[in-house]
This record gives sequence, C-alpha cells and structure tokens, in this order.
Amino acid sequence: MKLSRAEYQDMLQKESPNSPLARDMLWAGLIGGLICVIGEVVSTFYKGRGLDTEMSGAATAITMVFLGALLTGLHLYDKLAKHAGAGTIVPITGFANAIVSPAMEFKSEGLVLGLAAKLFTIAGPVLVYGISASIIYGLILFFFPIA
Repeated sequence: MKLSRAEYQDMLQKESPNSPLARDMLWAGLIGGLICVIGEVVSTFYKGRGLDTEMSGAATAITMVFLGALLTGLHLYDKLAKHAGAGTIVPITGFANAIVSPAMEFKSEGLVLGLAAKLFTIAGPVLVYGISASIIYGLILFFFPIA
C-alpha cells in the first residue's frame, strides 16, 4: 500500500488523539510543585534537627535521591509520571529515576552484566564529567590561588 504525503497526513490526524495540553500542564505543575514542597519539608526537618544550611542541603539531596529511587523500585514513580508527565522530571528525583529504571529493566541479565552495567548508563557520563571538572577546577585553584 503506497500512500501519498497528503493521505498519510490525513490518516495520521485521524489516528492521533489530541493531547489535553491544559490538563497536562496543570498536572505537571502540581506534581512538580508537590515534589519541591516535599524537598522543602525534608530540608526544614533537617534544619530543625540542628544541621546548618549546607549540611541540610546535602542531607535533603540524599533523601530525595533515595525517595526517587525507592519509588522507582516499587514501580510507583512510573505510575506517577503517567499522570504528571514533565512534573516528575524535577532534577534530583528525576535523575534517581533515570538511574534506577535501566538497572531494573536489565536485572534479569544478572547482577554484574545486567543491574550494575545499566545502573551507570545514564549516570556514568554525568559522574565522569562532574569528577573531571572538579579535578580540573581543583588543579587550577591549587596552581593559581585566588587569595
């Protein structure tokens, strides 16, 4: 069956559902905002326990990565993402989801070749760049002190 460009466009229009853009944007904003509110609650909790701003920020980041990874492992993050769309791409929890998802998908291939190899598919380049940049920055500061 050979279709002309116009026939293909007509067929595509009939078969493609319209996206409820306003509803999708509302859900993305609400869920993304809720994730950020949870992060603020966690940060306030740590500050209330005596941590300073820097330490509470680190503890909050660790907690949010853990929660994102845990929800991904329990298959709840994907269900949330179906409704919230881009709202679940809040950087820290979205990054945790991006690391854990490929690892879970390939866990049937074993701990080393499946889980461990895929765990760093997304995180690997980020970690390599971050570590390399920090080493270069450290060397520059070591050889050319600011103060």
